[in-house]
Amino acid sequence: MKKIFIIHGWTYTLDGWNACAAFLRAKGFEVIMLRVPGLTEPSDKVWTIDEYVEWLAEKLKSESEVNLVAHSNGGRFAIEYISSHPEKVKKLVLIDSAGIVDTRVATLLKRNIFGSVAKAGKCIISSNIVRKIFYRLIRSKDYERAPENMRETMKNLITVDLKKQLKNIKIGTLIIWGKKDKATPLSDAYIMQKEIAGSKLVVINNASHSPHMTHPQDVANAIERFV
Repeated sequence: MKKIFIIHGWTYTLDGWNACAAFLRAKGFEVIMLRVPGLTEPSDKVWTIDEYVEWLAEKLKSESEVNLVAHSNGGRFAIEYISSHPEKVKKLVLIDSAGIVDTRVATLLKRNIFGSVAKAGKCIISSNIVRKIFYRLIRSKDYERAPENMRETMKNLITVDLKKQLKNIKIGTLIIWGKKDKATPLSDAYIMQKEIAGSKLVVINNASHSPHMTHPQDVANAIERFV
């Protein structure tokens, strides 16, 4: 039985994966949901992407062949992990993955212009376009709901641009994206497809940022065909 390891996105529950996981199990896969520290696994510390990569390495160290599915924020960990552990993962599936950062917003954030979301939205820059990108990048509702340590964690993560690391991914990669995604737009998917040699892109027309929730069978079918 083939194992599929899933790294969820910025969420505090695994419920959104129930239907997709059920479809995958019905297809004969063993599905292992990884609980991310600070989100679905309790943690009071502030995390960096390097620490999340160490966490992932520990979770997968005893596995000889890994099929890894990563959604949104989880995609950051998967991309960075594969850059440093290329031998561990056989197949990679990125679903509406984070990791492509708009350099204009990243520069502003690195200057520590990051007070409350409302305050930052007013003072960060006059451009409506950049302000929209800023709100999309920090996922303002996620930021407002997060405890203080995870707000700091989010700040650590969202300025990490992983575009250069994409070229280091030499394994079979499937990119699944919701066409109507406003959090990580479809343009990010095309960048990832271009940078990851040999990768395949599946666009789900009526889905937004979480196609595994709204179109679980479509996502499960795409994963089955690929893995």
